[in-house]
Amino acid sequence: MTAGSEAVQDLLPLVFAAPNEALTKAESVLRDRPDPLHASVAHQVIGIWQRDFGDMRLALRHLRRARDWAARAGSADREADVLATLGVALVHSGRTRQGLDALGRGVRRGTGHTRARVLFRRAYSWWVLGHHREALEDVRRAVPVLRQAGDVIWTARALTLRATVHLALGAVERAEADFASAEDLWAVTDQEHDKADAVESRGLAAFRSGDVPAALRLLDEAEERYAKLGTPTFMLSIRRCEVLMAAGLAAEALAEADTAVAELDSIGGQSTRKAELLLAAARAARQADDPATATARAGLAVRLFAGQRRAWWEAHARLVLIGARHAAGKRSGRLVRDAAAVAERLVELGAPAAPEAFLLAGRIALDLGRTADAERHLAVAARSRHNGPPLARMTGWAAQALRARAAGSTRGVLEACRRGLDVLDDHRMTLGASELRARATAQGAELAALAQQAALRSGGARRLLVWSERWRATALSAPPTRPPADPELLSHMTAYREIAARAEEARMEGRPVPALEREQRRLERAIRSRTLHMRGEARGDDTRFDVGRLLERLGDGVRLVELAVVDGRVQVLLCGQSRVRRFEAGSLAAAETEAEHVQAGLRRLAHPGAQARLPVVEAAGRRLEELLLGPAAAHLGDGPVVIVPPGRLHRVPWALLPSLRERVVSVSPSASSWLRARETRPPRGGRQVLVRGPGLATGGAEVTRLADRYRGATVLEHRDATVPRVLTELDGAGLAHIAAHGTFRTDGPLFSALRMADGPLIVHDFERLGRSPYRIILSCCDTARFATVGADELLGLVTALLPLGTAGVVACSAPVNDAAVVPLMLALHEGLAKGLPLPEALRDARSAMPDDALHRATGWAFTAFGAA
Repeated sequence: MTAGSEAVQDLLPLVFAAPNEALTKAESVLRDRPDPLHASVAHQVIGIWQRDFGDMRLALRHLRRARDWAARAGSADREADVLATLGVALVHSGRTRQGLDALGRGVRRGTGHTRARVLFRRAYSWWVLGHHREALEDVRRAVPVLRQAGDVIWTARALTLRATVHLALGAVERAEADFASAEDLWAVTDQEHDKADAVESRGLAAFRSGDVPAALRLLDEAEERYAKLGTPTFMLSIRRCEVLMAAGLAAEALAEADTAVAELDSIGGQSTRKAELLLAAARAARQADDPATATARAGLAVRLFAGQRRAWWEAHARLVLIGARHAAGKRSGRLVRDAAAVAERLVELGAPAAPEAFLLAGRIALDLGRTADAERHLAVAARSRHNGPPLARMTGWAAQALRARAAGSTRGVLEACRRGLDVLDDHRMTLGASELRARATAQGAELAALAQQAALRSGGARRLLVWSERWRATALSAPPTRPPADPELLSHMTAYREIAARAEEARMEGRPVPALEREQRRLERAIRSRTLHMRGEARGDDTRFDVGRLLERLGDGVRLVELAVVDGRVQVLLCGQSRVRRFEAGSLAAAETEAEHVQAGLRRLAHPGAQARLPVVEAAGRRLEELLLGPAAAHLGDGPVVIVPPGRLHRVPWALLPSLRERVVSVSPSASSWLRARETRPPRGGRQVLVRGPGLATGGAEVTRLADRYRGATVLEHRDATVPRVLTELDGAGLAHIAAHGTFRTDGPLFSALRMADGPLIVHDFERLGRSPYRIILSCCDTARFATVGADELLGLVTALLPLGTAGVVACSAPVNDAAVVPLMLALHEGLAKGLPLPEALRDARSAMPDDALHRATGWAFTAFGAA
């Protein structure tokens, strides 16, 4: 590059508009043996690029050369500008004292406009170090000078920084005002990297104001902008981790933070960013119930922050470290003192996280029986319950609940838990995606558990039932937000279906499919991302659960059995005959283990010749009954039974339990959802839809037979059984029967699918229905499998249908023999033709099957859900 002085000076703004182009041109300037002024600018540009996107050692080498050339050029302002850039780099490399010294010299050397730019960069360094008051003071001095000089770019940067500092201090409204002003200024510039940073900052502001979907959307937009510029996104990763954790996606946050740390290490990047990423990883590991990883990451972060003289950050890392140690089972007076000291330090620093630290100190003190200390710390934490974002208020209500429990006030515990869960309810319903709604409930798990413990201690079975219902299957209380007008999402889903079908075809032919699998994963990420951006529109069911209404609907003949888990033990709440009775059964952990043994047995029985395994499976069923029903099994009466299990027992084949084997049994995620299903009216017309997918061992033989039974039914098979056509016909149908291969995705439950002619029909597709079929029968493997997430929520095919108008589902929780399914399904439809509800028709269909292991296991594998 041989342009004049003005062209060389233009490289400095270019490094934040088109970073890679600026780097190339700066290297070209140096090849032409420039004069000292131009050499200083070129080395500074390369140093900035390496500082922000590359190797910190190279950055410092180039910036020191830039400083030396500036001194030779005899320009005080040029030297001041380089000293500011060098100071920021030294701070980012962990050399805090040297960095602040360079910035101080830059402020003294610079004049007027240049000095204001140096003040901005020192303010930025103060922010990195966690010295927020000093940062605000330097910005206050810089902004008027930058505005007077008409420096749009640097004024916008200063306003963005000030907004970011306000966010750190919890002043969201001030931050939003500054972000808005900065965005107006960026609109008239070509600073693409700065614009991407502004979008990222708006995402952080949206998160701080409680709008998680908007935060995810803006952060994704920022990432797309950075990708076009080809620049790394370490700060973006830190911010996205924070949002992902608030959305209940802690495992994803941990993976993102760890990946970013590895990438940063590989390029020799900023030490300050590494410490912040380690802190993000520690927080995510703690939320993901991995205290060992949290302790390791937080301990390293503490050491780095201490070495960098970053007291703000060090205090936050110590808070996570103490919390991880407590989660690992450590209890001591020293740990209480450490937590209290961190809490006081956070108060001094003006950090919004101080209540969280006081809550932790109070918890540890309670564990040690030091009630006076606990009360002192919890009282401070409880002050946050009336102000701030939802999760901060949740912290306050958790502290208040613990205070009430320590004081022996059951009423106080329940009131605090109610108020806290109401806060989380409001937050949860701002989320449009069913996955986020389900995962967000994890934030209320402690309050729900405290309330159940208090209800159990009070001895009232009705009260325990109410609190068992309060935070169970809440994601099903309203349909997810449906985005029919999002053409990009629909395009992604069409492409996904095509790629998945091609990949499946290649696998069946024995061909490797790595490229197709990569593209499939990319499209899955894109679909999920667009879905998570949706903001909630529908309110949940505002009607509080009414035990009297439930008992009235049950009448004298039906029994509803709700299984509540309190302190690891199964409490059986038997509802019916105008009363609620409580029985204590066994250990939840033992029941889970036994349920897995049963599932393994059913998988073996799905193959001919496994008759010898039948007594083993039946014996496991008897043990399951003892663990799950206990003495309640003798009080079930003779009528139908509705089972409401906790999420972790969703794979129990309830018809295998001896007391339920000859009985009409249905399963519901909650008593509330059973009531909604019971009161759901079938659509007018009652259309029947029969669907046969490809590749079934029997060819979907029952569909052909059922087509003769249901004259006038819509039959979709062969090329007609495409996802768009199937969805169109299912919408508003009275009865649907789908015979298709089912797959359950543990890594992505909303990508669980039924195989259609043109590819997979996934859960996300079902969520686009205006009204799902009133009754739906899924005669394929694994359709009743779910992922357990949040506090007690389930994600899967069945749970996608229940909020959308489906009142009854028959689905399968295990692999089954295709040939044995056909007679079971035909018998089931015979019962429906007689006017029987699904649970009764399924019971009769089981009893009509041959009495061999294969057919009995097939019948046990199917479950009726809902109340139709």
